Amino acid sequence: MKAVESKVEVYLMALQSLSKAEREAVIARLLDDEELREDILDLAIIRERQGEPTRPFREYLAERKKLTRRG
Repeated sequence: MKAVESKVEVYLMALQSLSKAEREAVIARLLDDEELREDILDLAIIRERQGEPTRPFREYLAERKKLTRRG
């Protein structure tokens, strides 16, 4: 296990050991920080969309360029 994963495991276990009210308070404090809130939302969106089909970024840019020329 990598050092990062090990630390994550320790923090996760600590969070899970808290009561529901304490967990909610910790999460609320995390969400109060604008940068952390953005990171959390980004990670949630990435996790939610993981199964969606992908395409190369250059293909996307070419499509956007065509649409911009048309309209």
